[in-house]
Amino acid sequence: MTSKIDSIIEDFELLDNWDDRYRYLIELGRTLPPFPEERRTEQSKVQGCASQVWLVSEARPDNDGPHLVFLGDSDAHIVRGLVAILLALYSGRPAHDIAATDPTSVFERIGLKEHLTPQRSNGLRSMVERIRAEARRVLADAVH
Repeated sequence: MTSKIDSIIEDFELLDNWDDRYRYLIELGRTLPPFPEERRTEQSKVQGCASQVWLVSEARPDNDGPHLVFLGDSDAHIVRGLVAILLALYSGRPAHDIAATDPTSVFERIGLKEHLTPQRSNGLRSMVERIRAEARRVLADAVH
């Protein structure tokens, strides 16, 4: 079975020009589940993003350790698409996998890396670090 992130990568590889890829990125953002208004707090806001980005997680116990499920949203269409890609990559996975997964190769395969403004690249790094830090926190809590 192809994972959601593999399917997204394959879809990007089918698109030849960047206008189509940006439209697809925006479309991915539209597929995000609604983000609860009460979760739009300073605590859930990702620092380091020019746009407003909110990320929350829930740890769920599993046989191979806690898994994290993420919800996210942004007030910017392209950034919402980036959130959708990150959630496809990370959400529902074991915390130890999340902490160890660097998304660089995914963004290189999609070709996004060279098409993001420096500001969006910084925001993307901030989102990734937030997700991975959450995984490390859950792992540390599981040890105690």
